Amino acid sequence: MAENKPQPVGDDSFDEKVTDSSGITVVDFWAPWCGPCLHMAPALDSFAAANDVKVAVYKVDVDENPKTAQKFEIRSIPTVIFFKDGQPADVSIGAVSESALQGKLDALLEG
Repeated sequence: MAENKPQPVGDDSFDEKVTDSSGITVVDFWAPWCGPCLHMAPALDSFAAANDVKVAVYKVDVDENPKTAQKFEIRSIPTVIFFKDGQPADVSIGAVSESALQGKLDALLEG
């Protein structure tokens, strides 16, 4: 099986990939100029690879996809939103570790 990496998603495909989906989807709102976003990227990559059977992981570049960022009131990046059956279920604001992401996912899977 190929290693699962976060896939880009944008204004034109967000609903199809995230809000119209079932199960758990994790979305990282970021920008290429954001230092904390770049610092967190390896943790997000590892998280995606470790959970490739359980969840889909996407990245939204807030500069290229302002409608989606505005829709979810993204004011600070990185912001990671956990969606359950297409609805926001949990959020992390700021750079977080792989274990913090895993803890939020585990709580959603158990609940």
